[in-house]
Amino acid sequence: MVEYKMKKKIILIMLFIILGINLIIIAFLNMGGKNLTSYSQDYTYMNTYFNIKIYSNSDASKVEEMFTEIDQILSEYHELSDRYNAYNGINNLYYINNNTDNIEYITLDERLYNMIAYGIKMYDETDGLLNINLGHVIDIWKKYREAGTGVPTLEELKNSGSTDINDIVLTDDNQILNNHPSIDLGSLVKGYVTNIIKDFLEENGFDSYLINAGGHIVLGDTYHDDLYRIAIRKPNDDIVGNIVLKISNTAVSTSGGYERYYEYDGVTYNHIIDPNTLFPSSYMQSVSVVSKDSALADILSTTLFLMPIEDGKNLVESMDGVEAVWYDNDNEVIRSSGFSNYE
Repeated sequence: MVEYKMKKKIILIMLFIILGINLIIIAFLNMGGKNLTSYSQDYTYMNTYFNIKIYSNSDASKVEEMFTEIDQILSEYHELSDRYNAYNGINNLYYINNNTDNIEYITLDERLYNMIAYGIKMYDETDGLLNINLGHVIDIWKKYREAGTGVPTLEELKNSGSTDINDIVLTDDNQILNNHPSIDLGSLVKGYVTNIIKDFLEENGFDSYLINAGGHIVLGDTYHDDLYRIAIRKPNDDIVGNIVLKISNTAVSTSGGYERYYEYDGVTYNHIIDPNTLFPSSYMQSVSVVSKDSALADILSTTLFLMPIEDGKNLVESMDGVEAVWYDNDNEVIRSSGFSNYE
């Protein structure tokens, strides 16, 4: 059942709504001249909590239809990108990575084909820091992280399987070479799917919305006469910190090493693996990216986490419409040159 609440008058109360470990939205319930109804729906897919909020004067049944369609979108992309489970009749990532059939090429659903092709493209654009053929290495680190003890050797990681992006061979007719890659789309799927949901909402006339995908958020028009307030949480602390963005019609994505990690022998190992070293990156505590493109924001936050901060700043400065902010390992805040425009 869709939850909704009519907001008919100005309420001078500030709410803190937790969107994930990294990001908080600070919402003033001041509808101004917008007498809109707020609808909210929760989903769990791709090991991620999704919350979709739609602000609209449309009939409630129409909004419920939208939520039903969004559920279908998330469900289908979840199954396509799942590399740990098989689904009847679906050539998903699990099927691709584990296929033993005596066939040379596997025919893919066009949506999965496009995601893989996008990952290959972003490998080139990030100088190899976004590598979707890192599944074997990710699985080894996952095993150690869940055990909470020990550290894999470099030899163990190198011998786990190929990490060469060139081993992912696509054809022009939605097929992939059956040579058992280990594709993992976790570094891009949230941003990619939230872009699709964003476009779906706007194509159906819903311009005021908030999409929360485990802290990766996408914002449409605001539901009141002010901008959204997005606060970036200080790493390893319960306080909001000193960074509050005033934005709408954009995406914000944060990557941090303090979300999933384990400690062994006095050293902390997070879940974000550098494809060059095959070990977790440790250049910073977190980095947040602001971009109109949700998929790009998601990928860039991971990419910047894998780079020295100064190199990351140079990359951001070379891009149009992208800004970033870093918390370094000493809790110092470093901003790209145009980031303050959002504060």
